[in-house]
Amino acid sequence: MALTHISVKGAREHNLKGIDIDLPRDALIVITGLSGSGKSSLAFDTIYAEGQRRYVESLSAYARQFLEMMQKPDVEHIDGLSPAISIEQKTTSRNPRSTVATVTEIYDYMRLLWARVGVPYSPATGLPIEAQTVSNMVDRVMELPEGTRLYLLAPVVRGRKGEYRKEMLEWQKAGFTRVRVDGEMYAIEEAPALDKKFKHDIEVVVDRLAVKKGLETRLADSFETALKLSEGLAFVDLADGVVPGREDEAEGGGAMKGAGLPANRIVFSEKFACPVSGFTIEEIEPRLFSFNAPQGACPTCDGIGEKQLFDPQLVVPNEELTLKKGAVVPWAKSNPPSPYYMQVLGSLAKEYGFDLSTPWNELGEANQDVILYGTKGRRVPLTFKDGRKQYTVEKAFEGVIGNLNRRLVQTESAWMQEELSKFQTAQPCETCGGARLNQKARAVKIDSTDISQPVRFSVSDALAWFTALPEKLNNTQNQIAKAILKEIVERLGFLNNVGLDYLNLDRTSGTLSGGESQRIRLASQIGSGLSGVLYVLDEPSIGLHQRDNDRLLETLKRLRDLGNTVIVVEHDEDAIRTADYIVDLGPGAGVHGGEVVAEGTLKQILKAKRSLTADYLTGRREIAVPAKRRKGNGHKLTVHGARANNLQNVTASIPLGTFTCVTGVSGSGKSSFTIDTLYAAAARTLNGARVIAGPHDKVTGLQYCDKIIEIDQSPIGRTPRSNPATYTGAFTNIRDWFAGLPEAQARGYKPGRFSFNVKGGRCEACKGDGLIKIEMHFLPDVYVTCEECGGKRYNRETLEVKFKGLSIADVLDMTIEDAEGFFKAVPPIRDKMAMLNEVGLGYVKVGQQATTLSGGEAQRVKLAKELSKRSTGQTLYILDEPTTGLHFEDVRKLLEVLHRLVDQGNSVVVIEHNLDVIKTADWVLDLGPGGGVRGGEIVAEGTPEKVASVAASYTGGYLKAMLGK
Repeated sequence: MALTHISVKGAREHNLKGIDIDLPRDALIVITGLSGSGKSSLAFDTIYAEGQRRYVESLSAYARQFLEMMQKPDVEHIDGLSPAISIEQKTTSRNPRSTVATVTEIYDYMRLLWARVGVPYSPATGLPIEAQTVSNMVDRVMELPEGTRLYLLAPVVRGRKGEYRKEMLEWQKAGFTRVRVDGEMYAIEEAPALDKKFKHDIEVVVDRLAVKKGLETRLADSFETALKLSEGLAFVDLADGVVPGREDEAEGGGAMKGAGLPANRIVFSEKFACPVSGFTIEEIEPRLFSFNAPQGACPTCDGIGEKQLFDPQLVVPNEELTLKKGAVVPWAKSNPPSPYYMQVLGSLAKEYGFDLSTPWNELGEANQDVILYGTKGRRVPLTFKDGRKQYTVEKAFEGVIGNLNRRLVQTESAWMQEELSKFQTAQPCETCGGARLNQKARAVKIDSTDISQPVRFSVSDALAWFTALPEKLNNTQNQIAKAILKEIVERLGFLNNVGLDYLNLDRTSGTLSGGESQRIRLASQIGSGLSGVLYVLDEPSIGLHQRDNDRLLETLKRLRDLGNTVIVVEHDEDAIRTADYIVDLGPGAGVHGGEVVAEGTLKQILKAKRSLTADYLTGRREIAVPAKRRKGNGHKLTVHGARANNLQNVTASIPLGTFTCVTGVSGSGKSSFTIDTLYAAAARTLNGARVIAGPHDKVTGLQYCDKIIEIDQSPIGRTPRSNPATYTGAFTNIRDWFAGLPEAQARGYKPGRFSFNVKGGRCEACKGDGLIKIEMHFLPDVYVTCEECGGKRYNRETLEVKFKGLSIADVLDMTIEDAEGFFKAVPPIRDKMAMLNEVGLGYVKVGQQATTLSGGEAQRVKLAKELSKRSTGQTLYILDEPTTGLHFEDVRKLLEVLHRLVDQGNSVVVIEHNLDVIKTADWVLDLGPGGGVRGGEIVAEGTPEKVASVAASYTGGYLKAMLGK
């Protein structure tokens, strides 16, 4: 009997409370619930982990040792599982060699296409170069009119210096009688003596012939001799007249345009070689087009496409400073400042007539160039008393950037290298212009386009180009390319369908958002066309505008219709309403969650009384639209002429003292405007940060802010030793407080005693980890609780220091809400815990490992850290999609905190697609109208009501419907 359900019994992973659930197979299932209610524990840590583990266990022991084994989840048993594939957010490579085209395997097919259909072109002549066999050469000569007299020559020396006496004797011994030296014909014994200081051309006459029937065998032998003599190259020169079809060249001076090739000459090559420049391509194979292989990579940048170079913007970050006050940061950094560098600048100022007290931006471009790039040495005349004149060369000044380059090359100190590299940024390689490939790879073209050009297209432009390509190929090429093109077009089509049409194929994987990288993997999975598989996805709608959401949901339904079970952890309302089956976990988060609150179809869920999700879907609860919008404090921040990435000279203002939303379809330029331009420019001015701002004219209004804080979704720590307490600084206060207890003072314990990262108070058996890893080779590694400390991370003596019966290990094991009550008499700790609780993280443990926090949780820990600092009322906060991973109820709590910040006089700017957030904003900036090259403009700005009335705005259309409710 066919299995119809995935049956989970007694799941207790993390905070799950022994849940039993039956999920229908071959259906689209959405698991939802509050942040921290146990969604990922059920979907990834239980169902996916068990499906993956069982599949891997079916492989041989030899194969298993190469695969990452999953831990056996804490579950009684699961029935009806299929092999499982997870598509998570944190999966793309940070390797600079990994791009959208390589991840999706589109580039592999492109390399094959150019290798099989591409035609090499000579960089010197711009003409195609082809490899020919001896038979091809014979056929070509036999096409000439009968009776045509010709010489068959072997070009043995081409543009090289030397006398070649020894070689002449060897050719004579081999039986050759005539040579042509620098265009003149000689009997070999009468050849002139050559000047070794000049370049020469020497061709040995292999044969003299007249075209007639029956000549083929003799011609083939002669060609073989000539090719052997001159390493694969042979010339056929007509004794009288020109090569048929090249008469116009003869009239124009007798040489091929730009090539210096006589009109009476035919060149034959058995390699891909340019007869003029000698440019050769040994073989055209796919590896020639790989920027990760030595055959194809640009030799200057090793296939990265970029080089680290010193950047004037980082060398002089604050242009309003004077040279005296330390405008040139790397020279002003030493403590105390080096008198040598100040003397150098003083001498320059004297020579070039500028003042060290003038602000950098008033020095003028010529003086700035001299300081940064140095002076060339000049010839200075010296006149002696007797009237004789002599010239000496004045020593050149190397310039600040020259000085930094020299120091970086000469230093052997790793610290100094790291310090100097802080003034460098990645800039396009000067040799390949960012194409990553060498000249040979770029010489092979299809429809006069080399492989590096389509890679720079967006997905939608590349799709159009490859779809139209068959019309531009001949029949043979089309037969070869048909199967390859089908694969390329299909993959591009899938990327297009999941809303990634704006991404450029050469975009590096490390710059993609979590949602983008997840949708790329989703597109590759649809391309594989598997059925009977269990797919588990983690919020694929992240970073997706409502407009593109429908396309994503169509893709998920298509995956289901292929005969797969698709489980999606999601908070998006459209996804929940589209699902075949919904599981709502809760009722709270952390220890208050881990139960199934409601399950079933949408109809059944909506009737559930305990479900917060149902409350928001039915409208019983809602995030209210504010009664009135703030006008701000009368000041505004204006970015003038922003041109980063796809921004099209955008000038836009953000009223200060308001809650502002920057929105727009995916790829419209939101991050380019907000993070790359506004944040970077403000951080340089207000915080003295060493960051490069995207190209723009200026940012005005920064004098009304005292600092800028950016809160993104990057992890708060990459090791298990990092946790919310260490990140917010509460752990330092906790250690100080424990060190101040009478018991600790009596024993002479300092705060360091209570750290699990250093020797002294930690358990040395597990080095403060609490767990010991035992490697099992082809079985999953086993983590066992340390026997010495029982998982407490500290040694016995440290754990003897207690307050109210609790040791420091017990405090780290508390939830944040419990810790807030426990430390109510200790304000520095209590306030930090209260802030974490307020942003909705009360369920997280004080010492929970940072690596186990989701992207949304990590961002809220950062938010809490910033909020617990004393507010000045003039701070500018910038948040990148803060609602990632948040349930409707969590979004409501988060908005309360953000609006409270604005009420204190601060300004908050969020990049967001969530309509519940946008509708509560005081001001909205909507970018678009499309993504990539079709975006980068301001489509609408103003209050949400004003944006909703703009017909051209996609966001406005969705807002209108929402505000209408």
